This record gives sequence, structure tokens and C-alpha cells, in this order.
Amino acid sequence: MKIREIVEHLESLAPLAYQETYDNSGMISGDPSLECTGVLVSLDCTEETVREAVEKKCNLLVSHHPLIFQPLRQIIPGTGQGRALLASIKQDIALYAIHTNLDNILGGVNASIADRIGLVNREILLAQSAANPSVGSGMAGDLIEPLSETELLRRLRELFSIPVIRHSPLRGKTVTRVGICGGAGGFLISNALQANCDFFISADIRYHQFFETEGKMVVADIGHYESEQFTIDLLYRVILEKFPNFAVLKSGTVTNPVHYYI
Repeated sequence: MKIREIVEHLESLAPLAYQETYDNSGMISGDPSLECTGVLVSLDCTEETVREAVEKKCNLLVSHHPLIFQPLRQIIPGTGQGRALLASIKQDIALYAIHTNLDNILGGVNASIADRIGLVNREILLAQSAANPSVGSGMAGDLIEPLSETELLRRLRELFSIPVIRHSPLRGKTVTRVGICGGAGGFLISNALQANCDFFISADIRYHQFFETEGKMVVADIGHYESEQFTIDLLYRVILEKFPNFAVLKSGTVTNPVHYYI
């Protein structure tokens, strides 16, 4: 099987046209016409995950976050990004990223979060166009069973193995409707309010963004890596369902660059 066949399957699920304008999803490097010896799926593409792909004899590394996000002026071994790219090229490891196009579909990254906390009646928070409301940023849904704010925070801590959750002031009210956005989703706070969410779960929330709720909703920052960690399981599943007798492996490398002192 060619690398191209796996790429085509991924793009049939999350077309590149769905990515945000600032993004760099798709083939990052490598030859899609090569026979694929195996696929390693990861959240990030780093030196360590490239090395892991080599060790596990996988010549396709599919990551959520692109190794090249901003334009590069140099590809040199003086940076981790440069070393990862040089190593992948030397070892004939093709790099593929499926980033905001996977964020922006109903069955993508946010669905992995919604599945774990139990959300039904799901809808996109910010559609890319009025003509296609099922594609866009964030997601809102209803809890199967209403929870108190502290019960939801406790559930998030357990389900996502989060040592610390930053949040806006609690309102002492029951949570029935929840907004979510894997990764940096502070830009969706107003959309979550418009969708009548009691609670909004995301990451990388800036100080002043916590004020934007004006006491009408609780915002919880569960961490960027933590919110997207199950994307590995999602990618593993969608590739294996299409190619059940093929070597698809989950990366065992923890790429989270954020650590907590508790």
C-alpha cells in the first residue's frame, strides 16, 4: 500500500479545504508514492517521535500538530525542528499533519472530548460558512445528566488526568450545556455564550479572556496537550478501520512540553 492511499483516506474524512487559513495541514515532507511500511500516529512531530517511527519501522508519521507551522528560513541541526526534519528526510520518513481540518469536523478532535464527558445534541460553535454549519470551530452539546460545576471539574480532572485546572469564578449553578474546543479556544468564548453554554472547556485561555464571561458562564482551561491527547486514539481508529490488516501504531512518546509543580 502506498503512503498516498492513507493520506487520501485521511483527507476524505477531514478535507484540507476545512483547515484554517493560518494552518499548514497536509504533507509536510516525504514521498507519498512510496510503499508504506507502517504508520505511527502522534499528537506532535518532534525529534523523539521521528526517532520512534524509525525504531518501529514506520515510514509515515501522522501528527495532529504540523512540524512546520510558520515559514522556515533555515533547516539546520541547531534547532529541534530542524533536527526532526533532517532526520525524517535522511530516514525516508514521510510527515503528514492533520490539524485544524480535523478540529473542524463533527467527528474530529472535539468529538473525542465530547464522547468522554458525555455530550449529546452536538453542534459547531463557529461554522466556517452558513452553507455548511457542520464544519467549523468548537462544539456545544448537552450533558446526558446535569452536573454541578464542581462535579464537572472533578470529572475533567479524572478523565483527562489534569493536575491543575484554571477556571473563572464558579456560579453555583447546575451545568446542562457545555461548549468545548480542543487546543487554544479563547476566541470562542462569545460563541459559547451565544449558544447558551453554562460551561466552556478549552485551553490556552489568556488572563483577560476570563473576564469575557461576565459571570454568565464558567470557563475552564484544562491545558493544550491535555485537551487534545485523545487525538492519537482518534487517528489510530480511523486509519485502522479503513486498513485493518496494516501496521498502525500509537506513539508512546509523551510530547507535552508543559509540566506542573504541585
